[in-house]
Amino acid sequence: MDSTRSHEALLTMKLLALSGSLRRNSYNSAALVALTRLAPSNLEITIGDIGSLPLFNPDIENNDIAAVQQLKSQLAQASGLIIASPEYAHGISGPMKNALDWLVSGVEFPYKPVMLINTSPRASHALNALIEVVTTMSGDIIDSASVTIPLLSSELDADGIVENREISAVLSNGLKEFCQKIEASIP
Repeated sequence: MDSTRSHEALLTMKLLALSGSLRRNSYNSAALVALTRLAPSNLEITIGDIGSLPLFNPDIENNDIAAVQQLKSQLAQASGLIIASPEYAHGISGPMKNALDWLVSGVEFPYKPVMLINTSPRASHALNALIEVVTTMSGDIIDSASVTIPLLSSELDADGIVENREISAVLSNGLKEFCQKIEASIP
């Protein structure tokens, strides 16, 4: 790959981030906000809104639903997708599963590079289920970029995450690896 083209791709890289939690003080949402603050200036991370999506219903899948169209448009414009989702009752959160259901039949998701952020080291059930769903949808999970950070019961908000050297380093390194893998895949 030509270094000028590679440099241009990096300068224009856009990523979409989705939090599977609708809670105001969500660790998953805080991790994504922190990631936007830790990102280099040549990287644009948009945090999408999945809370406005109606419940998935195949009968209305082809209707012009603004929240669905916005999510699909943001994903189509993004070079990669970052997902941070909590574990609820050993599973993927309802809002995240609903968002993925809206994306399952579209052309925007397949082969999209995906970085996963797990905010609780003990929450392996939802992470494994999320890996299964994303893989089934033909998402390209970048394992080397996916991270687990210990936020459960930490009381850290986005500012606290950024200020925490260990956690911010893990997030920054994961994001750097994610961008490098995306950049390496650009023809």
